[in-house]
Amino acid sequence: MATVHDIPIGLAATGTRREFDSLGDVDVPADHYWGAQTQRSLEHFNIGDDRMPKEVYHAYGIVKKAAAVVNTDAGRLPEWKGRLIQRVCDEVAAGALDEEFPLYVWQTGSGTQSNMNVNEVISNRCIQLVDGTLGSQRPVHPNDHVNMGQSSNDTFPTAMHVAAFTMTTRKTLPALKRLRDALAQHARTWDDVVKIGRTHLEDATPLTVGQEWSGYHAALDDAIAEVEHATHGLLQLAIGGTAVGTGLNAPTGFGAQVAREIAAMTGAPFQVAPNPFAAQGTLDRMVRAHGALKSLAVTLFKIANDLRWLGSGPRTGLHELLLPANEPGSSIMPGKVNPTQAEAMLMVAIQVIASDVAVTMGGAEGNFELNAFRPILIDNYLHSARILADMSEHFRSYMVEGAALNEPQLASNVERSVMMVTALSPIIGYDKAAVISHHAIAHDLTLKQAALANGVSEELFERVVDPRALTHGG
Repeated sequence: MATVHDIPIGLAATGTRREFDSLGDVDVPADHYWGAQTQRSLEHFNIGDDRMPKEVYHAYGIVKKAAAVVNTDAGRLPEWKGRLIQRVCDEVAAGALDEEFPLYVWQTGSGTQSNMNVNEVISNRCIQLVDGTLGSQRPVHPNDHVNMGQSSNDTFPTAMHVAAFTMTTRKTLPALKRLRDALAQHARTWDDVVKIGRTHLEDATPLTVGQEWSGYHAALDDAIAEVEHATHGLLQLAIGGTAVGTGLNAPTGFGAQVAREIAAMTGAPFQVAPNPFAAQGTLDRMVRAHGALKSLAVTLFKIANDLRWLGSGPRTGLHELLLPANEPGSSIMPGKVNPTQAEAMLMVAIQVIASDVAVTMGGAEGNFELNAFRPILIDNYLHSARILADMSEHFRSYMVEGAALNEPQLASNVERSVMMVTALSPIIGYDKAAVISHHAIAHDLTLKQAALANGVSEELFERVVDPRALTHGG
């Protein structure tokens, strides 16, 4: 048993040190914990600036710790060594070693290089804590000990699911629900304010502002429910399948035991997938989960687009909504204010919709016993979940909550509305009602003036054409 020391994270060394893997020796930066396989990936896949999301590594810390707990409890790891690995896994999960995970998204599609990046960092950090020689792979080996009973093929999709579920349930869904509630508050507050509806971008019959906003609230509530349902599918984990789903080199029941530990650590009801071949040969649950985010983006696009048009103006637009003035809107036009939060929401929605194409195509490439397009899926999923969360918070805080009604404009629109002639149609007939409508538009008259000019009595008009009454059926 080695003595474990309390050594702060960090390496004061300079230059390089010699590490090795099955292909031979590799020089790595001496001030970092990663090893040969990580260094090879950095050299062979330094493509663009897209790094594997840190959330994947945080999830990996949880997965590796859960495996170490199971292996320690079963006696496959000595108690001291298992506890040491678990201690470092906690550092990984907490983000304390984030600088040690530099790999690019564009790497091996199985995620093997990121898995080995984690294994090497945990191994060397453990070695440091027992005052050993970094790179020696003794007394904690990255494969034999940190990766015991595991494969990249089952741990990477497991980490993907843990990262995606955590991001969505802890960040995205709470932000969406706060936005939904803000929409609901306006729907209640403005329930008795009558306005003119629009269909085909043209004037239609009346409704209340509250009814209109209740539609936004209900649409978002539906989208949230779909995201919750699809995200629930990520609770099934591939762990235990090892290389091709058969569980080779993993003890019987290992996957279920590790899944239970992950559930205990996260507080989420993760469980081992009932069919490991589906869990490793496909990424269908991730595709469906991102599809729900795509559908959500469509809903948010509609809401944000409506609000920016309703706030258009102030003199030549619809100008029914008074939107918060968050910042100057033009470098040349003094006093201009733009619906920037809505514009940003539309761009976020477009990005998520576009990302769904990458997720769909990557998900379709599940060839035989392995989908080897995992990095692009998890990168796009986490990016979509994160920007939807952040955008929903900003859209709520800086636009929705501060929106107000331009009630004089709404009242003027009601006064000049022509399509309320619809209420007369059952009494005087569609054709005569159409004549009144065209007469009002052609002669720039109010509907009442046109109706009276075409033989409708004032008593009938006042009794039938009641804007508030027209906001409800019957």
